[in-house]
Amino acid sequence: MLTLKALSALLGYPTRDLLRAIPAIREGIAAEAALDARARGALEPLLARLETEDLYDLEERYVLLFDRTRAHSLNLFEHVHGESRDRGQAMVDLKALYDGAGFEMASTELPDYLPLFLEYASTLPGEEARALLAEPAHVFEALRDRLARKESPYAAVFAALVALCASAPEASSFEALAEIEETDPNDLAALDRVWEEEEVRFGPGAATAECGVDQLAAKVRQARRPAPGLETPAMMGPRTVFTHSSSTDRA
Repeated sequence: MLTLKALSALLGYPTRDLLRAIPAIREGIAAEAALDARARGALEPLLARLETEDLYDLEERYVLLFDRTRAHSLNLFEHVHGESRDRGQAMVDLKALYDGAGFEMASTELPDYLPLFLEYASTLPGEEARALLAEPAHVFEALRDRLARKESPYAAVFAALVALCASAPEASSFEALAEIEETDPNDLAALDRVWEEEEVRFGPGAATAECGVDQLAAKVRQARRPAPGLETPAMMGPRTVFTHSSSTDRA
């Protein structure tokens, strides 16, 4: 499903390649018509912003929105399992799903990184893709709501994902979402409290606050992400089936 691949790209870290691809993304979504006219129209503010605004501003806004606030994390299991051990098994199961389909992850992100998950779903037959999307539909709706309250144009991407699901999320499914405090990305003291007060229970070394899977993933993203306004050189080595590169790998 081309639309899922397009939505995957829109949720990636802004790069010059992405900005140049916006006209093709717009045309592809319209041509496939998997989304109705209203859903396509709702994406236009984000498409226009990516098409016209300064790359440095787009990068800074993206980091503040998705990397500095756990409530908007693009890692799906963060919202379901938090730091519990259940997340580890869920990650293994998702990686096994990718492997079973013959796909190899090319990015350094975790298997539940949403743009990666969407790219995998985009390779499936339409109904199968919609059924897979329905499993985390409650996460999509929660993110849509949180981003809409912040008046972020990215909310339209999650509204589109909900619209593509085979079934709408049940009200009871929201009770399973992990409680995550919404913090101001500019309030460094509040951000410190979110990271420091929660008990870390994932994997070896869980007794230390530095060993949680989310802390490590966030640090890897920040360390490997290009400086604002700069591009990283293209990755070398064999290409894999997953052509979507993570926010830390895009050149």
